[in-house]
Amino acid sequence: MQKITVHADRGRTRINRHIYGHFAEHLGRCIYDGFWVGEETSIHNIRGIRRDVVEALRGLRIPNLRWPGGCFADEYHWMDGIGSRTNRPAMVNTHWGGLTENNHFGTHEFMDLCEQLECEPYICANVGSGTVREMQQWIEYLTCTEKSPMSDLRAVNGHPDPWKLTFWGVGNESWGCGGSMRPKYYADEYRRYATYCRNFADNRLFKIACGPNSDDYHWTETLMARVPASQMQGLSLHHYTLAGSWEAKGSATEFTEEEWFHSLQQALFMDELIKNHSTIMDRYDPQKQIALVVDEWGAWHDVEPGTNPGFLHQQNTLRDALVAGVTLNIFNNHCDRLRMACIAQTVNVLQAMILTEGERMLLTPSYHVFQMYQVHHDALMLPVEVVCERYEQNQESIPSLSASASRSEDDRVHLSICNVHPIRDEIVGIEVRGMLPETMQGQILTASNINSHNTFDNREQVKPVELTSTRFSGEVAQLELPCKSVAVLEISQTA
Repeated sequence: MQKITVHADRGRTRINRHIYGHFAEHLGRCIYDGFWVGEETSIHNIRGIRRDVVEALRGLRIPNLRWPGGCFADEYHWMDGIGSRTNRPAMVNTHWGGLTENNHFGTHEFMDLCEQLECEPYICANVGSGTVREMQQWIEYLTCTEKSPMSDLRAVNGHPDPWKLTFWGVGNESWGCGGSMRPKYYADEYRRYATYCRNFADNRLFKIACGPNSDDYHWTETLMARVPASQMQGLSLHHYTLAGSWEAKGSATEFTEEEWFHSLQQALFMDELIKNHSTIMDRYDPQKQIALVVDEWGAWHDVEPGTNPGFLHQQNTLRDALVAGVTLNIFNNHCDRLRMACIAQTVNVLQAMILTEGERMLLTPSYHVFQMYQVHHDALMLPVEVVCERYEQNQESIPSLSASASRSEDDRVHLSICNVHPIRDEIVGIEVRGMLPETMQGQILTASNINSHNTFDNREQVKPVELTSTRFSGEVAQLELPCKSVAVLEISQTA
């Protein structure tokens, strides 16, 4: 029998809700058709923003939304996206499909979207093709409370009051699409740009530096050595889960058990990445003042047949739900250093929460995982010990179970568990130390096949169902956990 032990009396660190953030880039149909449909449309909208998408995402209580990229950020010039939409200059989106971008969705529309979502904006600014002055003026335009050239311009454009803005990214993937920079050069550029990222009145920016690509530990070492904590509150990390290679990622829906295994293996690699980058950060920042921010992560597959290769449109199956669950468990367990993350991306692109097609919309299996895991937002992380068998494939193996736990402010204990084995059900012993547990109930997400997914003709093929309540015998209960499943349990204690 497998066993998970929850230490309910050993919580020390809270799971920052911003770990459950999202990402929306001007890429494919994420912004246009996803969030933005304009006001002259039959699709229900509020000032051009899709009402059904907003309502669905409010169901996740998304804490932050990263915009406008991604690679798009370092070719985006914010002044092209303000003022009358009919007068905004167009541009070519050179990274994603080479299509013309009309700039109808800009700063005011994004801030309106965040207000409708009740989430915090996370703006990633242009270092690759921009200027220090351009970045300085954008911050002034957004947050300056006093009379100034940019606050006057903001008022002319219909928003006299400043916005509240915390999260500010200084460039994106500066080692690649954001400028092909080397780490020492970017570190010096970051210091220069960050100097002019001013705090106006009581608005305080949380400045996030471009961090490493996956396991580029040299980049982290260089940034931590050359940039002081007074200038850098966050360091980003990007890592994507691939079943194959960058050249041949594999189908989102037609895949083998070997590809299933490799996807979960890649998702679990996030644990090693966070440990290694955190070790480097600890040497320079033992007080953990600088947050590790995984602001791009998720499953990346080949695009759906017949779609534009530059739109990165892919389906979302039960496999993606397991990738999400495993990754979020890792994030929860590293919440002392990891305090923010953004899955890529929110609508219609990569590992999306939502897919749209004209007036129709569906929720993906990944959406349901984020919905189930809401219970961990700002809760006290509880250490867990997992004893389980290995899942083997082609002489390689990974743990068959992944777990994390937390205690909410109203004293409820929640345990999230993933069984990554595609064919083996598990009997799992659940032991809770430090409390007197009485019952355990919750939700489980699974389906008949590893590639099960929701379509516009069958939107509920993959959705959570309630778990039958289980009673504890002393400190221990037994849980029947189906193969290929994600479960979130609420453990109640004796009154």
